[in-house]
Amino acid sequence: MRAEAEPLARRPGVGAAAMPAGTASALPRPAARATPARWRGALGRWAPHLVLWPPLLVSVLHVVSFTLYTTWISFTPSTLLPQYDWVGVQNYVSVLNSRNWKIAYTNLVIYGCGFVLLTTALGLLLAVLIDQRIRAENLFRTIFLYPMAVSFVVTGTVWAWLLNPGIGIQHLVRGFGWEGFRFDWLVDREMAIYTIVIAGAWQASGFAMALFLAGIRAVDADLYKAAQIDGAGPWRIYRRVVLPCIGPIFIAVLVILLQFAIKTFDLVRALTGGGPGLATQLPTLVVYDLMFQRGLLGRGAAAAVMLLLSLLVVLLPYFAYARWRRRKEARHG
Repeated sequence: MRAEAEPLARRPGVGAAAMPAGTASALPRPAARATPARWRGALGRWAPHLVLWPPLLVSVLHVVSFTLYTTWISFTPSTLLPQYDWVGVQNYVSVLNSRNWKIAYTNLVIYGCGFVLLTTALGLLLAVLIDQRIRAENLFRTIFLYPMAVSFVVTGTVWAWLLNPGIGIQHLVRGFGWEGFRFDWLVDREMAIYTIVIAGAWQASGFAMALFLAGIRAVDADLYKAAQIDGAGPWRIYRRVVLPCIGPIFIAVLVILLQFAIKTFDLVRALTGGGPGLATQLPTLVVYDLMFQRGLLGRGAAAAVMLLLSLLVVLLPYFAYARWRRRKEARHG
């Protein structure tokens, strides 16, 4: 019969004990089936580490090794090619006493303060306006964030056209009949540094807006409701409730913008080239000038190390504050 011809393993109620010995041994073992699953699980656990860690270690090794090498070169009399004789801090003294370096750091203070304050104010204003649940919010956020996707070289080139008295805003306004209009900051020694502030703030204000908007949207809704019940208006709610809650966002924005200011190179290079004269010279341009135009490798390395120390002056207090804040939050649960 057909039912008797079927294997015993297919009959309901017939266990492995009722099967012939040869048939039971031929069945697949659970351990054998589980081996590929274990391999897939192990591969899934290790794949992120294999993807992330090798490039990260290579990058760290690259940065650390070249930082140490640059530091070593700064203590040598290297000119066009590296030399390995020891001259101590002679390069540092030469750079610190140079007129270019003093002017560059003075310009950095002016540019850094103006850039950070203007960018922070614009970013906060845009975040507050977008937080009003306006229509086409995603479109406006994209428009305001778009400049951050453009390279600083492109930004500098475009603003150089706009601020050029012969072809830019001044020429356009005078073409409408206002012959006495002047907007020649780009060629004015006293005002040229502020053209970099304007261009830099235009590019980075969208980034600050995104950080502030994320902080504002993270404020507990119950705080808004409590303030509204107490009769607080929008201005008072932002001033007394929202701004204190996003204090850490303020600190993060300030630190990031200070990094941008200290490392600014391509924007100035494309917009003013450091001129007119030395009016917009920054420390990054001094490093470039010493290393690649004058062939003073040792002095350029010393200037680069001092620029790195300037970054550390900004970053280390922030890291200390972040660590203190995490410990405080851990203690208070």
